[in-house]
Amino acid sequence: MRHFDSVQLASIELFCKAAELGSFTAAAEGLGITPASVSRSIGRLEARLGVRLFARTTRSIKLTCEGELYYQHCQQALEQISEVERMITGDQHSPSGTLRISVGTPYAHYRLLPLLPKFQAKYPQIEIELNISNRVIDFVEEGFDLAIRLGIPKDSRLIARTLEDATLGVFAAPEYLKHYAEPKTVAALDQHQCIQFILPSTGRAMPWIFKDSHGNDFNYGFKSHRRVYDDVMGCLTWAKAGGGLFQIYHFIAQPAVERGELVEVLTTLTPRTRRFSILYPQNRHMSAKIRIFVDFLMQEIAALQHHAS
Repeated sequence: MRHFDSVQLASIELFCKAAELGSFTAAAEGLGITPASVSRSIGRLEARLGVRLFARTTRSIKLTCEGELYYQHCQQALEQISEVERMITGDQHSPSGTLRISVGTPYAHYRLLPLLPKFQAKYPQIEIELNISNRVIDFVEEGFDLAIRLGIPKDSRLIARTLEDATLGVFAAPEYLKHYAEPKTVAALDQHQCIQFILPSTGRAMPWIFKDSHGNDFNYGFKSHRRVYDDVMGCLTWAKAGGGLFQIYHFIAQPAVERGELVEVLTTLTPRTRRFSILYPQNRHMSAKIRIFVDFLMQEIAALQHHAS
């Protein structure tokens, strides 16, 4: 077993700070030492490991592949040390640190963001960094603590807990329905302008999903001249403007329905659902900030669902 003295541990802390800030100078300023001290410390660390952790130019530093791997594990280890210190000093009820979260656009705007002020008021020492995007991410490699995604991931490195099975409906603007008869069956959608969202991950249209008269699930596939790429919320805005029909979650459409901007059609069909999950790394030790946020979000989403029903 390799033993670490205080100097080696300090070098690791300096390395993590420099990697986090992307600058020896910024790390030095944050820690109250000189940039030369940071450079020498990291140089000793690289010599001990026998690898280059940073690729250096006269203007910038960038983690090497080995540096990326080392940073991920060292940062996790330092967080675990901090967590243990909080536990043994009785400060475990005041979690702190940065929580990096990746979430898709619809869930961010209509579920997560409205809940964050309540979380931040309760846990002011936790800093939130959000990546709001529909792109495919490498959860672990990009260093996220949590992610919220549709479905259940195939990545064995992650644990998935169900947030909700969100129901879907088909909606249109009243202005659109003045010009097109309201559809009464799924087959009638062929006579309508339907807005499609093209999935960034596959380049294919997201199918509309329904249940038949026997309760069996089926996908409605169609080709539309009205397609939106990258930002699914563009489909909703287009539908509200009278551009056509669009299938979206009830929790997203409901505010627009209440304002009279949208009308739900095909209401006699049993609604289909899509599952949203909260994901986090499958580590032996789950930090307090992650555990607290997961518990908070699951409780708040459950409360919203109860209120809606």
